[in-house]
Amino acid sequence: MWARILDRFLTHLIRDGDFSVTLPDGQTRHYGNGEGARVAVTLHDPALPRRLVLNPEMAVGEGYMDGTLTIEDDDLYGFLTLAIRNVARHGQPWFRRPLETLRRAGRRLQQFNPVPRARANVAHHYDLSGELYDLFLDADRQYSCAYFARPDMTLDEAQEAKKRHIAEKLQIEKGMRVLDIGCGWGGMGLTLARDYGADVTGVTLSTEQHAMANARAEKAGLADRARFLLKDYRDVTGKFDRIVSVGMFEHVGVPHYGTYFEKIEDLLTDTGIALVHTIGRSHPPAATSPWIAKYIFPGGYVPALSEVMAAVEPRRLVATDIEVWRLHYAETLKHWHDRFVANIDKARALYDERFCRMWRYYLIACELTFRHNAQVVFQVQLSPDQAAVPLTRDYLYRDPSRADYARAAE
Repeated sequence: MWARILDRFLTHLIRDGDFSVTLPDGQTRHYGNGEGARVAVTLHDPALPRRLVLNPEMAVGEGYMDGTLTIEDDDLYGFLTLAIRNVARHGQPWFRRPLETLRRAGRRLQQFNPVPRARANVAHHYDLSGELYDLFLDADRQYSCAYFARPDMTLDEAQEAKKRHIAEKLQIEKGMRVLDIGCGWGGMGLTLARDYGADVTGVTLSTEQHAMANARAEKAGLADRARFLLKDYRDVTGKFDRIVSVGMFEHVGVPHYGTYFEKIEDLLTDTGIALVHTIGRSHPPAATSPWIAKYIFPGGYVPALSEVMAAVEPRRLVATDIEVWRLHYAETLKHWHDRFVANIDKARALYDERFCRMWRYYLIACELTFRHNAQVVFQVQLSPDQAAVPLTRDYLYRDPSRADYARAAE
């Protein structure tokens, strides 16, 4: 029965491409219009047809990790490209829609992130071995979307461009108090302190990130201007001229969006500027992939812009700029994947083969979702004062060789 239902599911879903599936009983079935590169998958576990019908994202991800689903020539990139393109074009068949509705209905519970749960969620991902992140991130450990102002940029150049672009949006002047919500390993905060003369306070819930960020500040001689606290953003007090939050909003959870923007409103000065950089979806609100929620980012969610702005609008904040980055994160993730694969023997020594397969699946699936399924990055600039920033975007694109790019601290 489950093989028949799976056949109907794949007949609806895979209409483009050349795809074949060999079932556990040895039967091989073909799907798609036969165009493009051939992708062939073999199912080795008799329970997989049922699991693929009921929860395809979880079943495919776990099957690949465990080796119960294998891909000819291990062409994970080709398989996920075919699958994600077809999902984006054709959606789910009618008999799976009730299951998708139930997933969306339960998302508020899944994303309920009070402080203890938020801390545990962060530890699940960000307190992995620090050596792992050295295998694929840039030298500054920027674990968010880079900005490819030129297509030939290296990853390090594009991450530097990202920080400069954000710094320009913040219009920082020397001595300004800056709060970095979700400061990571300190790269953004250290850049703002060193190159722009800001007085930075960063907060994170990751013990690994907290320790490294402060160690980096000490080593750079910036500990008096860049301090990093092991603290939830909800517990921060005081007033700040600028607030920056890069790649953290995805971990807030829809039930807490109001609290998040209320806190930004409370912490900003009357003429302050905030910049929120987050992954977003170009489609209506949905639910997080169950595989991503279980293995990569528990409690995480990629919001629609409508959800973000619905939480902003009741606040005393003006959206002074909203910018959408489209394929920048796809390129970032491709760089991360290529670096990870180049160092995969080191990753295996840190963890094991199953972890490496999981991490490759994560990086490739995310890249292709940005590339083929309209996932983007939103940069939302906010202020209580609608005159706080220039009236055009010209100020963002100044020649980096000009003197006004010189380090403020020098």
